[in-house]
This record gives sequence, C-alpha cells and structure tokens, in this order.
Amino acid sequence: MLAAACAAAVCFPRLTPGPGISSPPALSSTRYAKYSLHRLFRLPTYSPPRDFKPYGANKSQLPEESDPSENESLVPEEEHNAQETNIGWLPAFPHVLVASMSNFLFGFHIGVMNGPIVSIAKELGFEGNSILEGLVVSIFIAGAFLGSAGAGYLVDRLGFKKTLQVDTIPLILGAILSAQAHSLDQLLWGRFFVGLGIGANAVLVPIYISEVAPTKYRGTLGSLCQIGTCTGIIASLFLGIFSENDPHWWRTMLYIASVPGFILAFGMQFAVESPRWLCKAGRLDDAKEVIFNLWGPSEVDKSIQEFQSVLNNDGGDLESRWSELLEEPHSKVAFIGGTLFILQQFAGINAVLYFSSLTFKDAGITNGALASLYVGLTNFAGALCALYLVDREGRQKLIIGSYLGMAISMFLVVSAITFPLDEELRNNLSILGTILYMLTFAIGAGPVTGLIIPELSSSRTRGKIMSFSFSVHWVCNFLVGLFFLEAMERFGVAPVYGSFGVVSVMAALFSYAFLVETKGRSLEEIERSLNPKRE
Repeated sequence: MLAAACAAAVCFPRLTPGPGISSPPALSSTRYAKYSLHRLFRLPTYSPPRDFKPYGANKSQLPEESDPSENESLVPEEEHNAQETNIGWLPAFPHVLVASMSNFLFGFHIGVMNGPIVSIAKELGFEGNSILEGLVVSIFIAGAFLGSAGAGYLVDRLGFKKTLQVDTIPLILGAILSAQAHSLDQLLWGRFFVGLGIGANAVLVPIYISEVAPTKYRGTLGSLCQIGTCTGIIASLFLGIFSENDPHWWRTMLYIASVPGFILAFGMQFAVESPRWLCKAGRLDDAKEVIFNLWGPSEVDKSIQEFQSVLNNDGGDLESRWSELLEEPHSKVAFIGGTLFILQQFAGINAVLYFSSLTFKDAGITNGALASLYVGLTNFAGALCALYLVDREGRQKLIIGSYLGMAISMFLVVSAITFPLDEELRNNLSILGTILYMLTFAIGAGPVTGLIIPELSSSRTRGKIMSFSFSVHWVCNFLVGLFFLEAMERFGVAPVYGSFGVVSVMAALFSYAFLVETKGRSLEEIERSLNPKRE
C-alpha cells in the first residue's frame, strides 16, 4: 500500500510557475509556496493566441482587448516565450488515465460471460435454459440503465471524485458476489450491482475528462475511454480461453474483475476535481489551483472568467431540474445525444461484438473464440487511430467518415453472402467486412459519440443530458441483444446486416445535419455559440 501511495504521488505531479510568472490570483500563501520549485525546472506554460475571441461572448462580461503592440515591450522576453509554449497533455494524463479504469471494467464485463457462460450455467443449474442465460447478461444492462439515470443527480452534489469513488462500491461488491455465487439469484444480484457502477461511470467519465483536459487535447484524452473499453474486452476474451480447461475458472475471472475497482477508488483519491464543478460549488481557490497545475498559469484568469460568465447566465445552480431538458437549448442537445446513441446501437455494434462467433460461423469460420479475439484487437487498433485523429481531423468529420465506413463494411458482408461466389472468396469477404466494420466504428462512432455530447451540453445540464443519453443507450443495447438472434433466425444474416448498413448511412446524414465542430474550442465557447441570444 505504501508503494502504491508513492507511485500515485509520482504519477500526479503538481505544475508550478516558471521564472517571471507570478502565482495565480487569490491563491493562499501556502499554495504559493508549492510553486517556487518551478524555478529550478522551468516548465513551459500555454497561452491562447492573441486573436482568441469566444463565440457569442457577452462583451460586458469579458475583458476589453488591448493592442498587443502597446504592452509587448512590458513583458519580459523569458516570460513571453514561456507563455507562448504549449504546456501539453501530460499534466492531465494521469488523472484521465485513472478515470478511464472504469472503461476497462466496462469492457471486461462485456466479454466476461462470453466464454464461461456454459460452465456457469452447468455449475449453477440452469444449463440449456436460454432465457436464464440471457437474463444473466441482460440484468447487467438493467443495472447500467439505473446507474446512468442516477449519475447526474449524484455528481451535482458530490462532485466527480467522490461520485466515482462511491460508484466503485457496487463494482467491487458485485464482482465478488458474482465470483462467490452458489445460486442463480446470487449471480444475478452480483451482475446487477456491477451494472449499477458501470452505468454511472459511463456517464461520469466522459464528462470528467472533458472538464479536466486542456482544450487542445480534449479529444485525444477523451479517446482513452474507448482505449480502456477495448483493453477490457481483450483482457476478458484472453482470460476466457482458460475456461475451456477449467470449469471453475469463471470464478477467478470475476475475482480479477474486482481489482480495477480498488485501483479506481484509490487512484481517484489523488486525482483532481473538475475545475468547472469547483467553480459551480463556489470553491474558486481550488478551481484556480487545478487550472494552474493542469493547464498552466496563463490559463487561470481567462478560464475562471469564462466559467463565471457561463454560470452567471445559467444562475450557477447545482440544483438543475430534469424538466430543463425540455427547454431550449438543452432539449436540442438531449435530442442529439439520445439519437446518436439510438443510431449507434441499431447500426449493430453490440450485435457484431456480442455475437461475432456466430456470424463468423455462418461465414464458414469454425474457430469462433479466435474470431472474437481478432475483433477485439481490431477495435483496439481503431481506438488508437482515433487517439491520433480526433483532435486533428475534428469530431464531425471523424464520425461521418466512421459511419460511412461501417455502411460499406456491412454492404460488403451482404454482397459476400448474397452473390454466388467461390466459398473461400465469400468467407474472406465476410471476414474482411466484419473486421473493417469494427475498425471504422472504433475510429469515430465509438469514441466521438461519448465525447461530443458533453461538449455540446451546457454546464448547468451536462450531467443530466449525459444521464439521459446513456439511459437511451442501455435501452437500445438491451433491445438489440434481445432480438438479434431471433432476427438472424427469421430473416438471415444478409437482411439483418443490410439493415445495419442502412442505419449507418442514416447516422452519417444525421451527424452532417445536426452536429457542429467542437475541435479546439473551450466548453464555454461552445456553449455560448450554441445559444448566442443569451444576455
């Protein structure tokens, strides 16, 4: 435990001001003492371009711009160079990495029942009962729905750090209860508790990352959510291989699933609170310290002023109402968030992911477990591409291109199955289409959907809009899982996969019509631009 604490202290360094840069205003002398060491290291800081103008900003609430040429001579050259240097993503990275551990758990629990479900059913006495086997999977989604619905309420009152730590309780207890289950009821309760924690964290982590990450790197750091999910899926699929030789291995897998929960709870103790939530809670000194450490000294005054400008218009109220999602402009963002998740789920992602073994078998691939692992690795490769592209190409371009790629992939599979082709060519085309589908999804439709919704949401209703959007996600997730196999049996692979392609095209058109580009713009700037009539 002592070693872990030391490691955490190293992983969460505090940024201090460079030579010629003063302490941020309103910080206590105790905090200022922390910053003197920076004179030894000369860490760079970041300052926005001189021509920076927030969209829709209220001039009465923003400082008047002065002529740069008048003041340039008054700024020491060393300080000027320091302010023009980008502070980078590294100070925020450890905090984002710890939060994304919840996404690893999400991915792990998606795949944890994929291999061992037969052994579990046999040991607990429901072997051959497809309804109960489905219930073991779906009860997880029911818990996630409730967790998502309640997450916005908790975070408004407790903040992100405490809420994420509280959410580890059902994650840890659920995994241990499932691992020790000697009856179906115990297993179901364990899976339900895990779902509660996963659903809440699915809402909170994208918001937390969007509010902690520097504007320039918000998309890149936000893509770590998808990286965490992919890594969890791969880990569960890999560990599931051992269940073929050990019928009790599933218990070990579920015990392992509790470990990341402890890491998340412990790591969040050293992570920072969202500076935007701190500002809403009236803790300005704490908010300034976080901004100073993560974004740089030159960002403190400008960021606090932006936060307060938005909060003054919204009332700075932590007690936002659900009914506000029916009012403009919140209703439009809630509509976009819910629709994006509906299109994402009915484009077939979880059907391909959950049932890749069956679809590969229909295409002639007998080793379904290996095929599922290939799909997981492809998902991870696509997430790495998103990490590089999202802050370079932009959110809207990436999600549109992603859905068009998914549509082409599905139509490729349909063509391979429908047209009279050589069997080997047909199988190769089916494999190629499925792999390409997963790759293009992971590049855009996967990470961008969870990233852009909090970016478009207002500070006042961000938590509730994400709760609503993810609740829609879990309902659609459940419906796809419930009816996919029946649809495959009734209509066949080609019509079902063809419908996934059609929905993907619809998602691309919707993204083109309703989304706006958020790359390189602060959350407050985006909020003002979407509601320019605010006084």
